[in-house]
Amino acid sequence: MAALTPPTTADTPGASDSATPAFSPLYQQIKGLILQSLQAGEWKPGEAIPSEMDLAARFRVSQGTVRKAIDELAAENLVVRRQGKGTFVSTHAEQHVRYRFLKLVPDSGAREDERAERTVLECRRARASAEVARALQLRTGDAVVQVRRILSFAGRPTILEDIWLPGNTFKGLTAEQMAGHQGPTYALFELAFGVRMVRAEEKIRAVAADEAAAALLATKPGAPLLSVERLSYTYNDVPMELRRGLYRTDSHHYRNELS
Repeated sequence: MAALTPPTTADTPGASDSATPAFSPLYQQIKGLILQSLQAGEWKPGEAIPSEMDLAARFRVSQGTVRKAIDELAAENLVVRRQGKGTFVSTHAEQHVRYRFLKLVPDSGAREDERAERTVLECRRARASAEVARALQLRTGDAVVQVRRILSFAGRPTILEDIWLPGNTFKGLTAEQMAGHQGPTYALFELAFGVRMVRAEEKIRAVAADEAAAALLATKPGAPLLSVERLSYTYNDVPMELRRGLYRTDSHHYRNELS
């Protein structure tokens, strides 16, 4: 990767050219270059990135500038520092981020011991509807992988999920892969397809179970459910997954920490 070129007079605030982009602090530029390398797969999830000294030499900036860029990446859970070992690309396979996106917690609080039993009802290639295409920044009719599954806890069906993934990126994904992977699904996406979900947006509303959902979740029609729609992104805000879930909350609750 090429080193940064120092900004010219025309690149600085107050220059006469009105089309000049707004000034970006140097550490933000370094952060952007590191993100480009992450997106390109130069350093895989779980792998160490070069040291601050090596990155400073690579980009021809000070170690302090690199450190500030990495501080922001660590705060965003994109990398993780390990004392005496270095800085590593975050992965959903790690225990401390395993439940980063799944906010459904058993009322008993015994989350670490709770394992989801996955029943994949469907995994097929389909054509994106206008709504799905818009969410995933595709064209209507583009190929997507569509998955429907049930997550059960302690033998009780608890979550009914419909998932849409870009077809070109997730070409070859099978129901057997989805059902057989023992770790988090997002860890499977990292290992098998090189896609790391780094952030997500959710919409939550209360709904009543219709007959089809009630049958799949072993509850009564009209039972209260949480409807959770999640759009997950990889690096540089590229949408990679649309997920719609119906959650039973008679033995679980949705828990979020605000700070």
